[in-house]
Amino acid sequence: VQLVESGGGLVQAGGSLRLSCAASGRTGRSYTMGWFRQAPGKEREFVAAIASWFVNTNYADSVKGRFTISRDNGKSTVYLQMNSLRPEDTALYYCALDTSGRYVSRVQSTYDYWGQGTQVTVSS
Repeated sequence: VQLVESGGGLVQAGGSLRLSCAASGRTGRSYTMGWFRQAPGKEREFVAAIASWFVNTNYADSVKGRFTISRDNGKSTVYLQMNSLRPEDTALYYCALDTSGRYVSRVQSTYDYWGQGTQVTVSS
């Protein structure tokens, strides 16, 4: 399985970005996809996750109401719409995939595959 993120960039505070992550390979039919991020000098943290049939979603408290996760199963792609961005959202954003599809987990070890990351920088 390969995950390729795109959509990162530099934006002013209050602006928006949409990240995409395309999955390829043997993902199976039911899999959970998630977004995590790592700011300089900090540990990687959970951002959002979505189940196979996008009924279940999970968000970190810090992004709830500002970020929206969605997916297009036909394209094997997950999106993260980020609005009202803040300087503290600056980080390397990673896409992850859980082949079991049983959970909408915040725990990194639940996920089997990871992308290389896309940088998001929010200026004040």
